[in-house]
Amino acid sequence: IEDLKKRYYAQQDGRYADNAANDEDGASSDATEGHDDEDEIYEGEYQGVPAHNDGKQRDGQVALGQPVSDSLKSQKELENERQADEEELAQQYELIMQECGHGRFQWQLFFVLGLALMSDGVEVFVVGFVLPSAETDMCVPNSGAGWLGSIVYLGMMFGAFFWGGLSDKLGRKQCLLISMSVNGFFAFLSSFVQGYSMFLLCRMVSGFGIGGAVPIVFSYFAEVLAREKRGEHLSWLCMFWMIGGIYASAMAWAIIPHYGWSFSMGSAYQFHSWRVFVVVCALPCVSAVVALTFMPESPRFFLEMGKHDEAWMVLKQIHDTNMRARGEPERVFTVNRIKIPKQLDELVELQSESSNPVLKIWLTFMKCFDYPVRDNTIKLAAVWFTLSFGFYGLSVWFPDVIKHLQADEYASRVKIHNSERIEDFTFNFTLENQIHRNGVFLNDRFISMKFKAVTFIDSSFLNCYFEDVSSVGSFFKNCTFVDSFFYNTDIDDSKLTNSRVINSSFHHNKTGCQMTFDDDYSAYWVYFVNFLGTLAVLPGNIVSALLMDKIGRLSMLGGSMVLSGISCFFLWFGTSESMMIFMLCLYNGLSISAWNSLDVVTTELYPTDRRGTGFGFCNAMCKLAAVLGNLIFGSLVGITKAIPILLASSVLVGGGLVGLRLPDTRANVLM
Repeated sequence: IEDLKKRYYAQQDGRYADNAANDEDGASSDATEGHDDEDEIYEGEYQGVPAHNDGKQRDGQVALGQPVSDSLKSQKELENERQADEEELAQQYELIMQECGHGRFQWQLFFVLGLALMSDGVEVFVVGFVLPSAETDMCVPNSGAGWLGSIVYLGMMFGAFFWGGLSDKLGRKQCLLISMSVNGFFAFLSSFVQGYSMFLLCRMVSGFGIGGAVPIVFSYFAEVLAREKRGEHLSWLCMFWMIGGIYASAMAWAIIPHYGWSFSMGSAYQFHSWRVFVVVCALPCVSAVVALTFMPESPRFFLEMGKHDEAWMVLKQIHDTNMRARGEPERVFTVNRIKIPKQLDELVELQSESSNPVLKIWLTFMKCFDYPVRDNTIKLAAVWFTLSFGFYGLSVWFPDVIKHLQADEYASRVKIHNSERIEDFTFNFTLENQIHRNGVFLNDRFISMKFKAVTFIDSSFLNCYFEDVSSVGSFFKNCTFVDSFFYNTDIDDSKLTNSRVINSSFHHNKTGCQMTFDDDYSAYWVYFVNFLGTLAVLPGNIVSALLMDKIGRLSMLGGSMVLSGISCFFLWFGTSESMMIFMLCLYNGLSISAWNSLDVVTTELYPTDRRGTGFGFCNAMCKLAAVLGNLIFGSLVGITKAIPILLASSVLVGGGLVGLRLPDTRANVLM
């Protein structure tokens, strides 16, 4: 840092000397000071962009000091010049950020971008919490179950690639505003649509919008941080994803169980409590959009686009905001010139500006596979994929295994009734978790009652009366109904398996699903387990933030993934709900350091002109792995423990070893 400062101020002194020489020749200069009507001196007045040569002789200049035309230089010479300009700009920008300091401006942006990152965490958890209620409320058959989780991740995958790439062309703030607005609008709209297909479409587009949050947020925030602050404060920013998970878990627990929080407009329109939950989960996104409108664009992006005047104004705003907060409003922003990188081919730049956004994104994406970032892109993609595959796969597997254990325990308490005969009896209470075999029900009345997980096998119902009856998870197998009457019930062909109906009639049958939250005995546990699992991330977040710049990104990344993989082996001993919950918390606490380290490393490895694109591609690989993890691990629930445990352990350990081969970025300036 001290060496960079000496070089930077030597350059400034050289410029001041040039200005003094000009003054001696009779020319006037106000590069560093000027006079107003009261003859007061002021410093730091912006002088615009220096010439390409900036008063220094480069390779390719003639002896008399006149620069050679670019058309006479080779492509290699031009590339070397631009590379030198980029390195000088990166070093100068680092010194400028040190002069701006770390203070109120960074903390304001920290909380604004934190809301956007919180929205991404909420979107991921909403899928799992809404899935059971939405599929039940919309009467989704088993063949359609599970599509919601996969389609949202697919939307996030395409969104990460698209918005991340677009942010390198249109700007961090503008793209984040648009993507978050898309997410908020369609998330809000999804709470009102009634059909499952339209609900899937809205959540997919909502996922497409929020997919841009992670790559843009980290790129944006990293570009206003000095090097010594970058690792720690990007790690603190990661905590908002955990806060989003806690927020979603708490709101699900508080809202979804209250089926009374609903209204209906006839039988065609239903608005149940889970829809209220969807609306509440859109609030962080709306808040982020409103707050983001008051923040400026990334100055580093402005410099990359050649908008040096705009970049200087933002940098001065950062400096003045921080100095006023420190109680030093008299401190002057001394930067008056900013380096400009040489453009290699102005014609190519003009053509690129006129091309469509998709082509721009694709061309920038292909640059991520050019030397020298090609190997880093491949390694980063592998680490993102393996970490996400293990994390999201186990995140699906853990709750489902707990639900499977609960279902086994529930089934072990079933009451079995054989060859019973009941005559002239009125059932007006709930029958739950029972099996009736070879029973005879004669002149019985079933009024205002519910069958919950009840199965009748080879039973007969003679001259029976059913009124206002609902059945959840209940079936009549090989049964016979003679001279019976059904009014306002949900007993239909789907509940009557190989049964005979003789001289019986059905009137005013109920439509829709009759299941309520109270009928799902595992729902409370799902919310509680996710809440505990998210809360367990807090210690790991704090540790990673405090140690990120001390022990290094790569040591934390590789060590966290290897330890997470080893912790998976303890799942062999998870034979109870409490043990599985403990293992979930342990795994989440160990893996969060890997996520934080990966966010920091990915941000620092890519140059500014492709930082959003590279991060977006890696995050797209993350979401692809989430889809595959959901499908593969979800299909193994209740079948075997060996495959999920070995699969998760191997990919996590393998990904950790690949992560250790990445270059160390602790000493990097943002290129």
